[in-house]
Amino acid sequence: MTPLRKRMIEDMQLRNLAAGTQKHYLRLVAAFAKYFGLSPEVLDIEAVRQYQLYLLNERKLSPESINQCIAALKFLYLVTLEMPWTDEYFPHVRRAYKLPIVLSQEEVLCFFDHIPSLKYRAALMVCYGAGLRISEALALRVSDIDSKRGLLRIEQGKGAKDRYAMLSPRLLQVLRRYYRATPHPDATLNDYLFPSWRKDRHLSTTSLSLACRDAAARAGIAKRVTVHTLRHSFATHLLENGTEIRVIQALLGHTRIDTTARYASVSPRVVAATVSPLDKLGAPPQPAANTKRSKK
Repeated sequence: MTPLRKRMIEDMQLRNLAAGTQKHYLRLVAAFAKYFGLSPEVLDIEAVRQYQLYLLNERKLSPESINQCIAALKFLYLVTLEMPWTDEYFPHVRRAYKLPIVLSQEEVLCFFDHIPSLKYRAALMVCYGAGLRISEALALRVSDIDSKRGLLRIEQGKGAKDRYAMLSPRLLQVLRRYYRATPHPDATLNDYLFPSWRKDRHLSTTSLSLACRDAAARAGIAKRVTVHTLRHSFATHLLENGTEIRVIQALLGHTRIDTTARYASVSPRVVAATVSPLDKLGAPPQPAANTKRSKK
């Protein structure tokens, strides 16, 4: 291990970056150094610019992938190497705004009817019924289920934050049915709710994603359905049912309200139920409520 790599690992550990983020940053920086055949210590900001253009024009990578690479290089140069540069030296590629794909309630019901495995069905129902990310659902342990208060404890979700998610009575029934039907030899409360065949590991994200894709195909759903689509559908259906957007923000674990507000754009019921100002033209004004008592 080179001194620079060791220093960067220590810097990421001191800032409590997630283990997955640390590994990803190291891979991206290694690819950057391999492209030039030089250590990043001897490369300047012009090399970062050239590499960004290479990823964009030759590799044809998505804006998300390029921006991840820029974030890794920014950490390397500003934190580890302590270069006197500013954020303006690391411009991000502008991403196209795309609305999330959402299933209707009828499509969700049909989707669940075409999942043959009890374990996969329970895991995917958690993603929809509680609005969890795939990593959050698979990391659940038996002790995270608070059946008395109707809550799921999400430990160290995105952004290394703990939070509570809803546990509806129907979802609790599904989880109880799954747990009773699945053998759990020598089980403890600290065990994963959805264990892998490998000891002390939970079900992999790849296997659950494949089960999700296969179920959508069997159900005849033409939309591109991923596990995250269930989370989008959860938020949209809550909004359609009249749930306050701040409550939805808390349930999803969003830091910014504008991230949650985009679900108003994909809900046809919310859009259709909104009264256009055109319909108000020429309408008689509504009488103001008389708050004064009439004199006798």
